[in-house]
Amino acid sequence: MSTTPDGRPIPPANADERAMLSAWLDFHRATLALKCKDLDDRQVRLPAAAPSEMTLLGLVQHLAEVERNWFQRVFAGLDVPLVHPQGKGDGFTLVPERGLDEALAVWRAEVTRSRELVGAAASLDESGRLSEEEAALAGTQGLSLRWIMVHMIEEYARHNGHADLLRELVDGATGA
Repeated sequence: MSTTPDGRPIPPANADERAMLSAWLDFHRATLALKCKDLDDRQVRLPAAAPSEMTLLGLVQHLAEVERNWFQRVFAGLDVPLVHPQGKGDGFTLVPERGLDEALAVWRAEVTRSRELVGAAASLDESGRLSEEEAALAGTQGLSLRWIMVHMIEEYARHNGHADLLRELVDGATGA
């Protein structure tokens, strides 16, 4: 597999749908980790700009929560607790005792579990189930693994854009 100069996996130019979706999701996961590389605890806690409280640490925590929700709860139908129940339960709330190393370890564990649940045997047409409350918003209760993976690529891409801006604010680093 080819990588970018900073070590992220380059998605293949030609592959089947499953390989393409997995590769793009992995690329965006690697981008999130890259945005946090070589930063200290103070730096990953710097908010974007008032009134926003968004931080790089909060993004890592949020994406751990998102991984658990879409792959464990929705796709696999598991009854698992929130990863970070503080605040609104969306992962953005920071707690003094949780630093970047711990947050990244938790996020990586969630990514590993996601990969296990959607291993090569799961069909892109296999459906997960939303709660009735979520289904009312989505207009359906069943969502295919294909839909979930595309949504996760979108979720990471959107938040990696936030991470770009946060990283530039922290130390001026820009790009990729």
